[in-house]
This record gives sequence, structure tokens and C-alpha cells, in this order.
Amino acid sequence: MSHKAAYNVAVVGATGAVGQKIIKLLEEKKFPIDQIKLLSSSRSAGKKISFNGEEVTVEEALPESFAGVDIALFSAGGSISKQLAPEAVKHGAVVVDNTSAYRMNKDVPLVVPEVNKEDLLNHKGIIANPNCSTIQMVAALKPLQEAFGLSRVIVSTYQAVSGAGMTANKELENQTASHLNKEEMHAEILPVKGDKKHYPIAFNALPQIDVFQENGYTFEEMKMINETKKIMHAPELSVAATCVRLPIFTSHAESVYVELNRDDLTAADIQKVLNEAEGVILEDNPETQTYPTPLSAANREEVFIGRVRKDPDLANGFHMWIVSDNLMKGAAWNTVQIAETLVENKWL
Repeated sequence: MSHKAAYNVAVVGATGAVGQKIIKLLEEKKFPIDQIKLLSSSRSAGKKISFNGEEVTVEEALPESFAGVDIALFSAGGSISKQLAPEAVKHGAVVVDNTSAYRMNKDVPLVVPEVNKEDLLNHKGIIANPNCSTIQMVAALKPLQEAFGLSRVIVSTYQAVSGAGMTANKELENQTASHLNKEEMHAEILPVKGDKKHYPIAFNALPQIDVFQENGYTFEEMKMINETKKIMHAPELSVAATCVRLPIFTSHAESVYVELNRDDLTAADIQKVLNEAEGVILEDNPETQTYPTPLSAANREEVFIGRVRKDPDLANGFHMWIVSDNLMKGAAWNTVQIAETLVENKWL
């Protein structure tokens, strides 16, 4: 595709939470759009969404919907991406997919622009947006890897219910009201929608996100492990994850422990590198109780880092706290950022 002044863009999953944020960001960032096509399931087709002051009618997503489309931003579930992303590519579109459908495909770049934007040069029509919890972690790990070398990562996540969809938000609201009214709390969605067993999320912590794998890790944990290695081009990197769902609506938090390839570093050395990293904001001052929280990160595009400290028992070990809005940088903003990077660098 040749470089253009403006592009025909399709948003698949336009009526969903992430799709809505993608549309808003395209508008706010003044993405160079000639025509926009908003696509969804047949159930949502016919709805109208405002874009740049005009009402756009949502259409059903079909293979023929992508005729004339230059860039297709997908956020409608893995099964839809598997079905329609290849059709979009056949019509000449470049797909940025926000699901897990293609992330580990060796022919599909898995991209966080601040970390590995050059991988976009190798796309064959489909580009994958990483898992939300992975995105914010690698934004912090990459500058440390480049500055000092990195050998081991251990992460425990504290993830918002919105990562399981807006129905999970509603479940948290209903359970909270039931508990405060001394009524029985009903659990139908978490920890895994459609699973046989459920636990209430209100006033609770669920050490399961997605289904368990044969090795005892959940699919969410294995996504973090495998995606981190792929994004950072470090198959030998030691990564372990424990992913936990908490009763908060927005933003994922992570406690991350790293072992670097140098043992002469201080917390100040780590802070300096992170403070200069692209897309990262360091909020770290124990004297003033300054550190990021899920609430303070909500509706923000950046990744926030605090609580940087040296391990008391290992000279090359450091701990940090990473927070980011899972629907923004973890989904919609990273998707739009990929599209922006393609356009700005004429890599389409």
C-alpha cells in the first residue's frame, strides 16, 4: 500500500468497551481518516455512533465489509478475528488485532510501539496487540534490558474486572450491592465466563484469570510468559507469572521482580533509566507516599511505575510496581498507536 494523506479505517467491535475507546482515540488523535466504517455483530448493527461530529451507522461485520479498507482495527473476540481478519487482508487491509488469536503466530508481529516497533516491518497483513498485562510490563522491562541486561522476571498481577468484559463490571456492582444489603452474592462470570465453577469477586481476590493449563498455570499467565519472550526477542529469558483478579473496575497493577545482569546497581540507577523511558511515567517517592494506583492511572495512556527498590538479599535483584489502564494502553491506545506508527513511518 502506498502512503496516503488519509485512510479508510474499519473498527470491528465498534460497540464494545474497547471499540468505543478506539473510536474516541482516533478522533482525539486526529488520525488521518478519509472514511470510517464501524462494524459489529448483527445484534448491534443499525446503532449510530458519533465520529467527528457526524452520526455513523454501525454495520454487520461480513467478509465483504473490508472492500476499500486500508486499516482494520479488530476488538471483537478471537473467533471473529480468526474468521474475518484473513478476509480483511484479502481485500488489501492491514489488520491490527486486539485478541489472542494471532499473538504467538511466528508470521505475526506482536508489538508495543515503545518496545519493538521495528517488528512492524515484518507484517504480512496481520499485526497482533499483546495482552493488556503484558503490555505494561514490557514497557518497563525493555529499557532495563537495553541498559543493564535482564535474566529473570517474576510478576504477580492485580487485575481489574473490566479485563473480563463489561458484564464482569456489572457482576461486581451487583455483588457489592448484595453484600452491603446482606443478601446472597450471585457469581456467574468470574473467574472464567462459561466455566463450571464461579466465585464472587466483590470483597474477594481470585487467583485465576482464564482457564488452567496442564502445567498448572492459567492461560493468562502463560500469555504473559510467552508474549514477553516474543516481544523482547528473548526466548531464553526466565519469566514466571501469577495473575489475580481484584474487585476494581479499571487498571491493572503488577508487582514485578527482575534480576539484571549487573550487581553494582542502585535503585537510583533503575529510576533514572525508567524516568527517561518512552511511554513511562515514574511516580516514586516514599517520603511523600508517591506511587501509582489503579485509580490514578485510569483513563491515562501511559504506564506508571513506582516502589522501585533493591532486593535486600540479591545484589542484582530489584522490585517495582507497575500500573496502567487496561482498556487504554492495555488495549485501545496500543492498537491506535500501532496504526499511527505504521502511518508515520510509511510502513503500511
